[in-house]
Amino acid sequence: MAKEFLLTDSEFETIAKMVYDACGIVLGSHKREMVYSRLARRIRVLNLSSFAEYITYLEEYRREEFSHFINAITTNLTSFFREPYHFDYLREKLIPQILERNRNTKRVRIWSAGCSTGEEPYTIAMTIAERFPPSWDVKILATDLDSNVLAKASAGEYAENSITGLDETLKKRFFLRNKQSGLFKVRPELRKNIYFKRLNLLQDWPMKGEFDVIFCRNVVIYFDQPTKESLFQRYAEKLCSEGHLFLGHSESMNKSQTQFVALGKTMYRKAF
Repeated sequence: MAKEFLLTDSEFETIAKMVYDACGIVLGSHKREMVYSRLARRIRVLNLSSFAEYITYLEEYRREEFSHFINAITTNLTSFFREPYHFDYLREKLIPQILERNRNTKRVRIWSAGCSTGEEPYTIAMTIAERFPPSWDVKILATDLDSNVLAKASAGEYAENSITGLDETLKKRFFLRNKQSGLFKVRPELRKNIYFKRLNLLQDWPMKGEFDVIFCRNVVIYFDQPTKESLFQRYAEKLCSEGHLFLGHSESMNKSQTQFVALGKTMYRKAF
């Protein structure tokens, strides 16, 4: 069956280069169908007739269209307590260490880099809830390239099937059900210490201070090796002494790297 729009090899390569130049994501040929299906929606919305027209439109109206283009391409798949062993480690090992290490500053900073629709930072917030004294300054930074998913994350509203795996105690404690919409909204006390910001990981980072923990899970899988290594170096520079980095289950660091000590299960501690 003929496709609605033609996507030539050169057009796919042009699109792949635009994505790589903008955010470092490598789109191999195996991603061609995904690119087609996601950008075909933009072509329909704009009443265009081909990928060639869309590329021209993107070049002419970059300011208006480019964020839609990137949002369409970037993948957003997440859930609450995904890869739960990371949150077990945070709760059982890292929180006691941070309480001891930061007892003078009483300051805690955690970064969810590539937070998608918010499940990860809210899971972090649930994990650390009431673990630190009220006098402590505890903040979670949640960033993503995609402005659409950030808006959803900031709103903190989820369909019932999104929270079905959550313990009933957590549901009652941290979510309020909207009887009209049927959606579950994150309670303000869980939301209050999370700061959602749009950020391209390959551009300048405006954050000044150091982080105790960085979650960057299922993000670097889309980058090529030089981009990954550069990002890991920047994360090491942003982490405090003894700071920790969590990657996704299918991600790993090159064994020759020296910035981090591998702890198993894609958990890393800053080496110096």
